[in-house]
Amino acid sequence: MFGADEQWKLVWSDEFDGESIDLKKWDFDLGNGFYNYDAKVWINGWGNGELQSYTRRPDNAFVRDGALHIRAVKESYDRCGWTSARLKTRARDGGELFAKKYGRVEFRAKLPIGQGVWPALWMLPQKESYGGWAASGEIDVVEVRGQEPRKVLGTLHYGSKWPANTSSGGEFLFPEGKSVAEYHLYALEWEPGEIR
Repeated sequence: MFGADEQWKLVWSDEFDGESIDLKKWDFDLGNGFYNYDAKVWINGWGNGELQSYTRRPDNAFVRDGALHIRAVKESYDRCGWTSARLKTRARDGGELFAKKYGRVEFRAKLPIGQGVWPALWMLPQKESYGGWAASGEIDVVEVRGQEPRKVLGTLHYGSKWPANTSSGGEFLFPEGKSVAEYHLYALEWEPGEIR
């Protein structure tokens, strides 16, 4: 790990310069929810009321022109009215494709806008050492409400399990005439006791 006044060292990257998504680096969340073992109940919509079913299909996630494309498609699939994709660096079997505590995370992206879309890039712990979400934490590097295309949110979720958890964060507002629909470089720096 390097401090803010030192050079950061690259330890992982994906430039999406191949023909397809590199499955040695990425896995997919699938479906429209998860089973909460504590409450012994299925949580539809991933706890956020999401209307899509996540797939690994090329209609929803593909590499082209040096970029990862994630598309929402309006279609009836898996008892949902939409499909999309959700990629991660934690394998479904619990194995680790990539994990890092502390450092600088950056990515270049342009994001969709419009009522009902909610693009985000976030980090979850590899193990829930302090309990289920959000007791073990979540770091939202960037999160956008599609109806507010000039506003970018960054949030830390922590404390206890939902609904007794807490959060803190900030927002950035692009100047008039700029929005998340254009390419921007987003970054987060994480050091012991500080997140920027």
